[in-house]
Amino acid sequence: MTMRSVEIWSDAAGPATLAALTAANRPIVLRGLASEWPAVRADDAIAYLSALDRGAPVDLVEGPAGEGGRLFYTADRAGLNFAKRPGTLREIFDRLRAVADAPEDDAPAIAAQAADIRDALPGFVDANRLPIMTRDVPPRIWIGNRVVVAAHQDMASNIAVVVSGRRRFTLIAPEHTRDLAIGPFEFTPAGTPVSMIDPEAPDLNRYPRAGAALETAQVADLSPGDAIYIPYMWWHHVRSRDPVSVLVNYWWNEAPAPQPGLAPIDAMVHAILSIGDLPEEQRAAWAAMFDQFVFADDKAGLADFAPQRHGLRGELSAETKARLRRQLGALMAR
Repeated sequence: MTMRSVEIWSDAAGPATLAALTAANRPIVLRGLASEWPAVRADDAIAYLSALDRGAPVDLVEGPAGEGGRLFYTADRAGLNFAKRPGTLREIFDRLRAVADAPEDDAPAIAAQAADIRDALPGFVDANRLPIMTRDVPPRIWIGNRVVVAAHQDMASNIAVVVSGRRRFTLIAPEHTRDLAIGPFEFTPAGTPVSMIDPEAPDLNRYPRAGAALETAQVADLSPGDAIYIPYMWWHHVRSRDPVSVLVNYWWNEAPAPQPGLAPIDAMVHAILSIGDLPEEQRAAWAAMFDQFVFADDKAGLADFAPQRHGLRGELSAETKARLRRQLGALMAR
């Protein structure tokens, strides 16, 4: 199945702003956005990062050879096909050098994922700044070899910058979630639910709905200095293609931070508990209610009422929203 390529913005430092990317609401490759970073221009990425390393603890992941680098479940789905333990970046650098020349099928999957650069590599941020990113967004670093991360989504917008090695991203819009055979919420390879479908080798006999999602999938091949914008909650599958792969990413959310316990995921869990066991006809009725009042929010029925009578469906002030959230939070905590 041939997938279409992600749109490319070549003059990334010019038109690419966070506002423009958010307004686009589609994946965009920012070609050469970080091409002048010292980390990108370094001849040896491991040597460059080693010089900044101060020994802060990080989580190290290692999976056995013969799995194609895929960090996933075991074949019987009873466990994960990799181990995670605390360690240091020096340990992962040593492991990467030790297996760098091994044939691809004989090398284990090795990774340190989403480490906070400010703790792990002091000095990196000041030397390698992303021109379009605000300073209050903390970057994270991903270091490994030919690792494959299953399709997952993040509850944030994301800019990912390739520092070393090549990466392929396969992206699918969130409206195809139903087609992607999502695994458990609580038992996941990296904390967020993953699709059980491998977009590079889909089993359409087992997961026939996947074809609809893959027909709309987009693919992007990135080299050092390139970046990609991944919109909020887009599914993305990531393949690192070289013995040393380094990526830096920035997560942020345009929406205001919710009250504790009232994030959208909390509302979904509450809805599952409240509605999931209802009879089919009642669930269908509530599906229509959610579509009308949460997603479509058609206010035609309010036209004959003064605005002050619109209540919850009217224009709520920030103070009113905060009060309602507090009331709902107290109700859910009982």
